[in-house]
Amino acid sequence: MSRTTTSPRTSDVLRDPVHAPTPNLPSWTFLTNHAHVMVALDRDPDLRQRDLAYAVGITQGAVQRILDELVHAGFLRREKVGRRNHYEIVAKEPLRHPLDVKHNIGELLSMLRD
Repeated sequence: MSRTTTSPRTSDVLRDPVHAPTPNLPSWTFLTNHAHVMVALDRDPDLRQRDLAYAVGITQGAVQRILDELVHAGFLRREKVGRRNHYEIVAKEPLRHPLDVKHNIGELLSMLRD
C-alpha cells in the first residue's frame, strides 16, 4: 500500500486545486516545468527537491536537472544552509525567448503571485 504524505510547507505552496483532475481540459499547460519550478520557489525558496517534484508533477531527477539549468543560466542562486538548499531568484534576469526578451523573470513571477 502506497501512502503519500506532504509536509505543511508543501501544502502551503501547492494549494490542492492545482493537482485536482479537471475533466474536459487538455493535458498541456502554458508554462513549462522550468517556469513552474520558479513559481514554486518564488512562493517558498526553501522547498526540497521532493516537494518541488510533487508541486510541478515531475520526478526528483527532472527537478534536479531543471535547478542545475536555472542556476547555470543565472536565473537562480543556490546556497547550502545546513543540509538543505536555499534558492534566490535573480529577478532582473531577462527571459530567454526572442518574443519575451524585453521582460524579466521577476515580472513574470509577480504576475503569478497569489
